[in-house]
Amino acid sequence: MTVAVVTGGGAGIGAAICQRLAADGALVAALDVRLDAARETIAAIGAGLAVDADVGDSAAVDEALARVERELGPVGILVNNAGAVGAAHLGRVLPLLETQRQEALAGGVQTPLDALVRLGDDEWRRLLAVHLDGTFFCTRAAARLMAPRRAGVIVNMASVCGIEGCTGHPHYSAAKAGILGFTRAVAKELIVQGIRVNAVAP
Repeated sequence: MTVAVVTGGGAGIGAAICQRLAADGALVAALDVRLDAARETIAAIGAGLAVDADVGDSAAVDEALARVERELGPVGILVNNAGAVGAAHLGRVLPLLETQRQEALAGGVQTPLDALVRLGDDEWRRLLAVHLDGTFFCTRAAARLMAPRRAGVIVNMASVCGIEGCTGHPHYSAAKAGILGFTRAVAKELIVQGIRVNAVAP
């Protein structure tokens, strides 16, 4: 039975990925900073492992994957799905985006978003830590385990924002664009060791 690790597996797309992988016969480990949510996902599936892990912390990632291998067996699939939205940023930007939409319908946008200039250092770093650093840390940890076995599959969650940029969300767009470049680079490197790496961009 293939062991699949899904980061951000406690809710939303991550929980749905866990459910689908389990339905397809995988033994699933759901990693999430919210352990209770990860446990709910695994309970709904009926088997597997819930692990508390912050993907922005490389040591926590290494320990989480080591634990999965100890308790479930060799990791064959990794899905880098964990993400963050930045609630404070959204609270500032979404009302202004709606104002701009209304202004555009009326004939001309006058209201600036100020999304970039009001974006704080901590907000920038946290979004990149979760999305981009997390994808790097998890992929590196998985590759170290998969390469000696010369087999494995890694799927990274990108976004259309990483392809074309999303207005008002420079940090999220930058992180997702970084994931796409990272995926292309490691896919070329790891394929010779039997590890397939791809990205999807909802």
